[in-house]
Amino acid sequence: MRSSAHLAIDIGASGGRHILGWLENDKLITKEVHRFPNGMVEKNNQLCWDFDAIFDEIIKGLKKCAQLDILPESVGIDTWGVDFVLVDNNGNTVAPSVAYRDKRTDDIDTEVYKNISEEKLYEKAGIQKMLLNTIYQLMAIKTQTPHYFDKATRLLFTPDYLHYRLCGVMKTEYTIASTSNLLNAETKTCDFDIINSCGFPCEIFGEIVTPGTVLGDFTDEVQKAVGFNCKVVMPPSHDTASAFLAVPSKSDKAVYISSGTWSLLGVETTAPITSEKSRVADFTNEGGYEYRYRYLKNIMGLWILQSVHKEIGDGLTFADLVELARNSDFDGLIDVNDKSFFAPDSMVQAIKDFCRTNNQSQPQTVGDFARCIYRSLAESYAKTIELLSSLTNVKYDSINIIGGGSQNEYLNELTASACSLKVFAGPVEGTALGSIAAQMISMGKLDDIESARKVIRNSFDIKEFS
Repeated sequence: MRSSAHLAIDIGASGGRHILGWLENDKLITKEVHRFPNGMVEKNNQLCWDFDAIFDEIIKGLKKCAQLDILPESVGIDTWGVDFVLVDNNGNTVAPSVAYRDKRTDDIDTEVYKNISEEKLYEKAGIQKMLLNTIYQLMAIKTQTPHYFDKATRLLFTPDYLHYRLCGVMKTEYTIASTSNLLNAETKTCDFDIINSCGFPCEIFGEIVTPGTVLGDFTDEVQKAVGFNCKVVMPPSHDTASAFLAVPSKSDKAVYISSGTWSLLGVETTAPITSEKSRVADFTNEGGYEYRYRYLKNIMGLWILQSVHKEIGDGLTFADLVELARNSDFDGLIDVNDKSFFAPDSMVQAIKDFCRTNNQSQPQTVGDFARCIYRSLAESYAKTIELLSSLTNVKYDSINIIGGGSQNEYLNELTASACSLKVFAGPVEGTALGSIAAQMISMGKLDDIESARKVIRNSFDIKEFS
């Protein structure tokens, strides 16, 4: 039996995975034990998350650890940002768990800005304006379904809620809370000026703790279900925060891209940048490990390709899409951040409409669509890095791409060419590695973030593109 492992449960908008990690001869060894699909479901004309189904998959993965005779010392969960669950004193949900792509926040920003100006909000919270942010979701509740607040005693962000279901302890982890637009960027605590201005109930916002906090043991119910006990340790529970922790860069002038459904492009900083120029440029100051800031821009990412694949890619693998893209000569480009691509009824039609409106030819084949998306992503990266350089007064020398998208050699080639920078791709499971590393630091297996990054750099193959 191996009992020195740590378990990362990394859950994204389209799927989740359980990955065990342990040290062996000064290298980090990983083993995937469970993978499951995830997605939004429609309930009462709203896009929602099925957290009961997600938690069932969490339990299934834990049982597989026991079946493999690898019992983790600790477990931590990371997820996408901004979404939350409203619960009562007993931890029971009191409102639907509506997902960030739901349309309830359409035009809700005007209600927020009646209470606090857009400029003042950014100056205080430093978060990129996206209508999916928690502040806009809460305003949608206040204006559309205010009775949900009557029964709610606590707001738990997605990983906070799942941690609670594992161990029965309610805490709010800093990096996930930082995505909400409700934290003060300087103090790193809830900004009750913002919260009071918007008329949200203050009592639902609980204690904020840092990554590495040990919450406690599994509940008796979970122990009975999975057959063992272990510590629940909060990693950087926003997936991008865990991913940034794992970036094995040797350069202090490297740009990071966490590539997946979203592309999160940015750098680590020691202080937030909340200038008007930064606000207009749509950059965000999210919380990172050890109170480092992730100064970055959210780019629509491979969500666009995933959506096209669902529509017209039946029977094709993503490797097939790359090959078809290489063989296409379609030269049209889209603005991947255009709101028409956020949650269209048909992504194929949205791309065609964009091209037609902008006097470009329209893609016809799957390969045309894939080439258009890949080239547009690379061009978006190049423009964003140029803007980032002007905001930070730093000339960057390389790009580190981690996450599932780092496997796409065609996109890596296009990115290196568009940005005129070397691209270092990998590791693939950057988010899970960051979670495991944070748990190991908390449990005394690694000294600090620098030693964690060194171990990751020496444990995984990193491919170079130029």
